[in-house]
Amino acid sequence: MSEDFDKAMDELQASVIEDARKIYSEKVIERWLNPKYMGEMENPQGYGKVTGTCGDTVQIFLRADNNKIIDARFITDGCATTIAAGCMACELAMGKPLKEAFKITKDIILEELGGLPEESIHCALLASDTLKAALNDYIQSKNDPWRKLYKKHDGEGKMQGLV
Repeated sequence: MSEDFDKAMDELQASVIEDARKIYSEKVIERWLNPKYMGEMENPQGYGKVTGTCGDTVQIFLRADNNKIIDARFITDGCATTIAAGCMACELAMGKPLKEAFKITKDIILEELGGLPEESIHCALLASDTLKAALNDYIQSKNDPWRKLYKKHDGEGKMQGLV
């Protein structure tokens, strides 16, 4: 019975991926199935969390050195396009000076992903908004180092603070 179930699940997964390829670019499919920058980061220097109009939440964690992003990670409870957009936002931010990372918009994420269907465009906006929130947090913490003393990472991907 277990073998039959496994076979049915493999066939279902293959069917879902085949259907997705009819709608999404290969860049979206690749980042959905193999999100290189997905994962929580302990003690990030910058953190952003935004919930979109659809209810998906994206969290982005950043580390920087000399005002250049050296590591970017994200987690989400969202759909395939939210995963792809979050991954692309981190990918585009890696190695960029902060000023350049602030220029990563919904339109740039969409272009780099090869587009998204109309009903999924908000995922790119959610990713760019979350990246900007993480960048703003980094700058605010750098300008006011005492703020980091009041922030606590709860181990579940959430930053909680008293300020």
